[in-house]
This record gives sequence, structure tokens and C-alpha cells, in this order.
Amino acid sequence: MVADETGSMPKSLTLEADQRFFEKSLDRVDVVAHSRLSQEDLPNSPKRRRLILTRKVPDLAPDPDNANARLWNPAGASLEEACASVGCLSGTVAVLGGPQIYRYFLGVGYDCFYFSRAPKVHLPGGVPLFGRGQLGGTPEEVFSDAGLKPGSIQWLDDQVTLVEWTPQG
Repeated sequence: MVADETGSMPKSLTLEADQRFFEKSLDRVDVVAHSRLSQEDLPNSPKRRRLILTRKVPDLAPDPDNANARLWNPAGASLEEACASVGCLSGTVAVLGGPQIYRYFLGVGYDCFYFSRAPKVHLPGGVPLFGRGQLGGTPEEVFSDAGLKPGSIQWLDDQVTLVEWTPQG
């Protein structure tokens, strides 16, 4: 689950080791893509170029609240056009989610998906990683069906595991 039953990320999923990995990873990317509800509140957040996926614009539009961001509707503009709109012609795009964004990028293709799990946290009725009813099975089954294979399980600490999923072959 990536959110509780209300669609919000609860404090129980904000785990220190996971947050450290997350922040260090974002410091190495060129663009961040996410929905309007999925964001990061880290020291370097305001500096990051970002694409906010939405159906509220026909293609691309400036974000009225952030000069480094563009509102992006993938139905009206390609990923390449969206990245160029924030001044990025090559590099790494980090996908923060939510579920619709994760599903969209399954179709685009991931070079890598870092999947963290907090085995001690339970969110009955929560929002699954890829949303409800769109893709069947566990996240691992969805990754495999999308042509990704898992690396080894790493424990970031005693509360969080991390597996890097990469394309097969």
C-alpha cells in the first residue's frame, strides 16, 4: 500500500532509512515526475525540475506555484516534450507516483524501479501501489508481467526492505 484508506500517506510509512535512500536518490536525478498529491518535502525539493501529471491541462502548462515545474498531460505531450519544457534534454527521470503515474510509466518502461516495503506496517483498506482493480496481483507479479526482474533484497534497517527491479535480458 502506498497510502491509507483516505488516499493519504500516513506517518507510519515515513521511515527514516527509506527517507534517507529516497532523498539521496532524488539528488542524483534530472527531473521528478509525480501526481499533484504525491510530492516530496525535502531540503532540495524546491530546486528540482518536476513534471506534475494531470488531466487538467491539454498538454503542458506552467505550474502557477513553482517555476521549476510543468503541469503535464501525457495524452497531449510526450515525455520528451515534457522534459524539454523544464530544460532537460537527457538524463534520469524519477517517478514518485501515485498509482496512476506508476501504471503510466509501466507502459513507458522503467530502467529501474526501487521498491521498498515496510513489513511491519499494515494499512487495511489502503491504496495499492498500482491502484485498485487496474492491474492484478502483487507488485512483484506486476513488475514481472512488465518484464522486470528483481535484484536481491536489501534491508535498509530493521523496518524497511529494498529491491531494485530492472528490465529482463
